[in-house]
Amino acid sequence: MKNLILVLATVASAGVTVPAAAQQIDQREHRQEQRIRQGERTGQLTPAEARHLQYLEARLHRTEAQLRWRSGGRLTWQERRRLQAMANRDSAEIDRLKHNYRAF
Repeated sequence: MKNLILVLATVASAGVTVPAAAQQIDQREHRQEQRIRQGERTGQLTPAEARHLQYLEARLHRTEAQLRWRSGGRLTWQERRRLQAMANRDSAEIDRLKHNYRAF
């Protein structure tokens, strides 16, 4: 009985750490999508620029889904680093396009 409780506690604690990492990635994707929509509303982004940025975000989401599918839902630290690097590049591209200082 004690072994069963120990096993269940171990499984439960391992399950808690996975969603936290996924939540961070999802939150970042959500914030970047908000930045794109805000740029469209204010006119900082043209429709073509917004489509390009949405494509980049979709590619990031698709890559994450593929990595999770291949490994049964878990991401290794290398895969998380790869996704983080992709998100960093996408964020820099959002910033570059939103602040390209064209006349409105």
